[in-house]
Amino acid sequence: MNWLLPEYIADALPAEAARIERLRRTVLDHFRAHGYEFVMPPMLEYLESLLTGAGQDLQLRTFKLVDQLSGRTMGVRADVTPQAARIDAHLLNHQGVTRLCYCGSVLHTLPASVSAGREPVQIGAELYGYAGIAADLDVIRLMAGACAEIKLPISRVDLGHVGIFSALAEAANLPKEIENKVLSLLQAKDVPALMEVCVNVPSPYREALLILPQLYGGVEVLARAAAELPALPAITAALECLRHLIEAASELPFSVDLSDLRGYHYHNGVVFAAYCPDYPAAIALGGRYDGAGKTFGRARPATGFSMDLREVARLVPPGCQQAGILAPCAGHDKSLAAHVLALREQGEIVVELLPGETACEGPRCDRKLVLVGGQWIIEAIQED
Repeated sequence: MNWLLPEYIADALPAEAARIERLRRTVLDHFRAHGYEFVMPPMLEYLESLLTGAGQDLQLRTFKLVDQLSGRTMGVRADVTPQAARIDAHLLNHQGVTRLCYCGSVLHTLPASVSAGREPVQIGAELYGYAGIAADLDVIRLMAGACAEIKLPISRVDLGHVGIFSALAEAANLPKEIENKVLSLLQAKDVPALMEVCVNVPSPYREALLILPQLYGGVEVLARAAAELPALPAITAALECLRHLIEAASELPFSVDLSDLRGYHYHNGVVFAAYCPDYPAAIALGGRYDGAGKTFGRARPATGFSMDLREVARLVPPGCQQAGILAPCAGHDKSLAAHVLALREQGEIVVELLPGETACEGPRCDRKLVLVGGQWIIEAIQED
């Protein structure tokens, strides 16, 4: 059965491919209208470039191979974000703010979730060179605007800040092994196991780590966090940052989750995740990852987001697929050829039948060109 594909790898057939392409054009046009410039990084790079800085968490998700020209290990990109950071830091070398966007396939060794495939079509935007909260606000609004453009309903946008956990881990002087265990348990919200791991963590940091999984919900969570977490400067600043975002973009359905620590090893500030109704996983993920370009020569402030167009295409309304016009083979008929050309210039889909071809299997055609009284006219195709 040579036609079978590997697990979690799938073709995009005409209807799905057309929808993905329509979404791609709409979202990229939205980015362009906000000043984000399009870049096209390569599918393959040397492994150390893909897994440095922002890419360290991608080690297990990256396919690896040997370059036949250099003998060095290469990787198939699992995320475009590290590549965009490289472009900003090493190639563009702008002194001020840089806004970049991209769209392309990435490859994962394992699917990110039960509903995801291993070859997402990743589309996203990144903003470099601005450390203030205004940049995070710009990116979150850019994400929300893109979802609105493609009619993707957003039920909530979860906000978090990895600086809260990192401040607690540093103040408690957690060994790296314990820090990683606590991190995984917080992400799973496994409070009983968390209590066991934290038994020797000094107060008040033990109590703070144990309460983090409970700090999720509406805006009121911020007040509770301020009252119950240690008054470390980094924690106070993080909570103020989240409060500012919620107040500045009050039109968005924000919620708070202070134990959402996905991407902890490269995020260092605000993180956010957008969710759709009746869909279990986040449909868009983003956050701040300052210093991602350090390995490439410039540690610039950075924030951005991305989403998988394959998943998005399953959630947005299908829209009306344009039907085509069926035309006989023009051959040497210059009048027919000119008529077909004029219709295509008007944006119509015109399928010219080949000699001996009597019907079109695809795309769907609901009209046809017929010769009446020496003139080519369009008639509706009668359904059987």
